[in-house]
Parts: sequence; structure tokens; C-alpha cells
Amino acid sequence: MKYAFPDNFWWGSASSALQTEGAREGETTWDYWFAREPNRFHNGVGPQQTSTFYQNWKTDIQLLKQLNHNSFRTSISWARLIPDGIGEVNSEEVDFYNQVIDELNEQGITPFITLFHFDMPMAMQEIGGWENRDVVDAYARYAQICFELFGDRVLHWFTFNEPIVPVEGGYLYDFHYPNVVDFRRAATVAYHTVLAHAKAVQAYRAGHYAGEIGIVLNLTPSYPRSQNPADVKAAHIADLMFNRSFLDPVLRGEYPADLVALLKSYDQLPACKPEDGFLIAEGKIDLLGVNYYQPRRVKCRDSAVNPQAPFMPEWFFDSYEMPGRKMNPYRGWEIYEPGIYDILVNLRDNYGNPRCFISENGMGVENEQRFIENGQINDHYRIEFISEHLTWLHKGISEGCNCLGYHMWTFIDNWSWCNAYKNRYGFIQLDLETQQRTIKKSGEWFAATALNNSFEKE
Repeated sequence: MKYAFPDNFWWGSASSALQTEGAREGETTWDYWFAREPNRFHNGVGPQQTSTFYQNWKTDIQLLKQLNHNSFRTSISWARLIPDGIGEVNSEEVDFYNQVIDELNEQGITPFITLFHFDMPMAMQEIGGWENRDVVDAYARYAQICFELFGDRVLHWFTFNEPIVPVEGGYLYDFHYPNVVDFRRAATVAYHTVLAHAKAVQAYRAGHYAGEIGIVLNLTPSYPRSQNPADVKAAHIADLMFNRSFLDPVLRGEYPADLVALLKSYDQLPACKPEDGFLIAEGKIDLLGVNYYQPRRVKCRDSAVNPQAPFMPEWFFDSYEMPGRKMNPYRGWEIYEPGIYDILVNLRDNYGNPRCFISENGMGVENEQRFIENGQINDHYRIEFISEHLTWLHKGISEGCNCLGYHMWTFIDNWSWCNAYKNRYGFIQLDLETQQRTIKKSGEWFAATALNNSFEKE
């Protein structure tokens, strides 16, 4: 069967500044944390050892062209552009990003630019990071500077990538710096991130730029174990906390009333100002990026909560392992292709069918070198992963979902936060010793799919 996609469909991939460019002037929280606790990073490999995009951007963009990308998402590093977060702009970094943006456009590859992809300037973290409203204002200034510098050639902007992840990692579950475990502080970080997003959207609108502005959210559908009301309620609360806490503000301009009521009943609401509601309403977006990797399986708790335990989301639900589930054993994530369809249908039916695209979807595999055949990685498993997800994406589009494209994570094997190079995600194999780039079988398959705007499957 042939699966054809709409004209002008966005075919591409996604990456980030910190994971590809390498360490330079302007310390991020990742640079700081790695210097002090390298043991928290896989094989002690930190953010200095990346895929050297800073040195090889021109040839890498040629490879994007070879993969028939018509679009590519990456990020600007706040800490590299403005090393202290609030002061002078680094002219060398302006030159670098200008060159990248100009080369992408010259090659017919539309740049999609993210303003914040987990890389808080350490100088901003030292004054409280997203807990501090001064950092919200500093971010808004940074965003406006980016619009002024690059907004004539970048027509697709994204304020944040996966803003729930720094909340979870840095303030709930201890897998990002500053390694805090405190729900109230986590709620404040999430709330101030929404305010920062809205301020950036305000600045973009005020500048009357020709393009559009959005946000990239990792949406993880919450599936109840059963239709028992207790399981359904548990899944609803998980959805409120991990999806709708960002989805509703950016699409509806307000928070879900039941989320606000729940947090208020447990005295966990962050401090608000009277004018915040107006600001949040101003933050409604033009374009939503959807990152989808895995579902969330949820059941009601089997045991009572210790009343002396600190407040956490898990007060309301437990995780559930669905029997017979398909797994990516290297990442520990369930592979559930219909989830991408369910997300699109939810957006269509409950959020007015916003303009959206799949901004990340991917499969990380450990020790891919064992699949080398005649000098090339035969990653048939990745081709199957993509084609199955695209089948469900196609179904959603055929049923009226307003999805405009599909970007894979990622273009080239890159450094991945605490996991370094443990799992490889790229269309292109990177030899860390020689920095040689070799297109994998999945890259060839994707290039053909993008060229034909379709693929065939038995």
C-alpha cells in the first residue's frame, strides 16, 4: 500500500545547539554540572564531546540536503549568544548562527529555530533559574534579540522544547541540574516557563515579523489500565500534570480548572500576580510542535499515600506495564505507534485542530556498530519504527488532523544529556574518533520517502 502525504509536507529532523555544537564561551548548567559530577554522565562523557556542528556546519547542511530535508529544527544557545544571560551579545555567535541560517535557506532547507532547549545559562541559574521572575524577563529580552537578529530569515520560531522536562528532571526526579526534589518549586518553574513563553510570543507579535511562533511539547498520552473509574481518574490527573499543564495555556490561553483546583486543595499552587492571567492569554501560539516517543500507562494507586511523604504526582497514580507491550530495550521505553494518531485526534477534537507537526520521533539503539554491513549500518529496525509511526500519522491526516510535517530525532548521532552516546538516534553514523559521517540505511530510506512525499508498505 502506498501512503502519500499532502503537498509541501515538512520532511526533516531535529537537533539542539548543546547536543551538536560543542562547548564554547558561555557556561550552561550542563557545563557546570559535568565539571562537578562527571560520574552522573554515561562513561563520563560531557557536553564538550558533540558532533562538532560548530566546525562542520556547512558539510553537515550538505548532508541534510542529501537526505532530502526541506526543513530542519535546531536551537540557539542563550548562554553562547549572551554569556551572562543579560548582558552583551557575542558577535562571533551571531556570525555563526547567521551563517547556519543563511546556508539552510540557500540549500532550500527551511530553518525551524528553538530558543530554549534545556540549556540554561549558569549565570541565570545562579540567581534561581526559572524560579526567579527576573530570569523570565531576561529570557524575554533574549528572545527579542533573536527575533531582531534573525527574524527576517527565520519564519518558524519555537519558544521552548519540551518545557516539562526541566521541571521533571531538575525539580522532581533528579535527572537534570539543579537536582531538586520539591513539587512546589517544580510548579513554580513550570508556571514561570509559561510566563516566559507568553512574553516571547508578545515580543514576536509586537515586532510584526513575517513568520510564526509556537512551542514544542512532548505529549505522552495517558492510557488507563481499565475503564474502572479509579483508573480513568488516575490517567486524567497524569494527563493534567504532564500534558495539559503546558498544552492548555499555549492553545487555550488558560490552565485547566481541575488542575488548578487540585493543586490548590493541596496548597501547591505557585505564587501568581493579578496580571499573569492576561499575559498567559497572550501566549496562544501559531504552530505546535509535537514530540512523541512513548505512551504513559497509568493505574490507580494500590496503596495509600503516607501522609508524611512529600507531595508528588505519584500521590494520584501508579505506572502500569501493559502485558505484551512492544519495547525499545535500550531506552526502556514502550513503542506504541497508535499514540501518534491519538495525540492528533485529541488536538483535532478538543483543541480546535491547531496547525501542528511531529517535531520529534525517534528510536535510540545501543552499540549500532554490530549492524554494520559493507561499511554501512543496516538499521532496519529504525525504518520499521518510522514507517509504522508514519502509517498512523497518515491515518490522522486522512481523518482531518491538521498535521503539516514529520521531523525525526535526529540528523546525526549526537550527545544526549546524561546518556552521552549510549544510544544512537541518527540517520547518519558518527565515528567519535575520526568524526567521519556515514549515512545509515534509514537515512537512505528517509531521503527516498521525502523525495517522493510518500512510501510504500506491504
